[in-house]
Amino acid sequence: MDVSQQRPIAVLTGPTGTGKSDFAMRLAREFPIEIVSVDSAQVYRGLDIGSAKPDAEARAAVRHHLIDLVEPVASYSAGQFVRDAAHAIADIEGRGRIPLLVGGTMLYLRALIGGMASLPPGSEPIRAEIDADAQRLGWPALHARLAGVDPRAAARIHPNDAQRIQRALEVYAATGEPISVLQARTRSPLAREFLCTALVPQDRTRLHLGLAQRFDSMMSAGLLDEVRGLFVRGDLTAEHPAIRAVGYRQLWSHLAGGYSMDIAAARAVAATRQLAKRQMTWLRSMPNIRTFDPYDVQSFVGVRESLSTSFE
Repeated sequence: MDVSQQRPIAVLTGPTGTGKSDFAMRLAREFPIEIVSVDSAQVYRGLDIGSAKPDAEARAAVRHHLIDLVEPVASYSAGQFVRDAAHAIADIEGRGRIPLLVGGTMLYLRALIGGMASLPPGSEPIRAEIDADAQRLGWPALHARLAGVDPRAAARIHPNDAQRIQRALEVYAATGEPISVLQARTRSPLAREFLCTALVPQDRTRLHLGLAQRFDSMMSAGLLDEVRGLFVRGDLTAEHPAIRAVGYRQLWSHLAGGYSMDIAAARAVAATRQLAKRQMTWLRSMPNIRTFDPYDVQSFVGVRESLSTSFE
């Protein structure tokens, strides 16, 4: 067996705004790694500032994968991510380099590590019907509908998580089976061991302050103009998965006349905090993962030691 096939695949994850990309770039100064993004917003072209996409300098210094894959009008699924990640990992190792998976989209990470259920492809007619019901009744009402047919899925999906509610109802309509039942019949996409490390802050107040400051920095860097550019294209709506991304969704609503800029900013920061909370909840349920506090000055040393067996 090839040496690379014996080496566990390194994963650096954690909630949003905890410095994962900075840690990864520091690791790349010491080890021959290439970064595989695990981020559902960075796959979209044009979603640069709000997704904290690595800039040109970082991408020139260290090769990044699974960034700018599709136009924002497209949908991109966990299944596509698994296929693309497997291809990227094989490509990196085939060139004698080492992959490092970096990001906080837990759905993608869970699909790659734990396996994918065999789910039906998307159905535009079913989705259109679900979207029409959502516009008429609201997503919380559709979440209640989901709870009636698949209480297990509803229990882990937020009542305002439109994309996941839509997909769960779509699968049930197409197959007659709950998505939670189908997901239990998983298949392993990669017969590999994963070595997972996470940056998990102990000081939530400091994290929340940092998230607010990061959003302010994004706004200063031109985030509103970035969203405006998407808004005026004419081929995107608030229902596209790219526009549902945190920050983009709230600013889009502002541009559509839904509420003021101050309210949009407050809602964007609140949504970012909620995202971080969901990510940390998921990480607590993940077995065999080592966690480090990103605000601890010794944390980088711990992360490097934790992942070093994947790099050597």
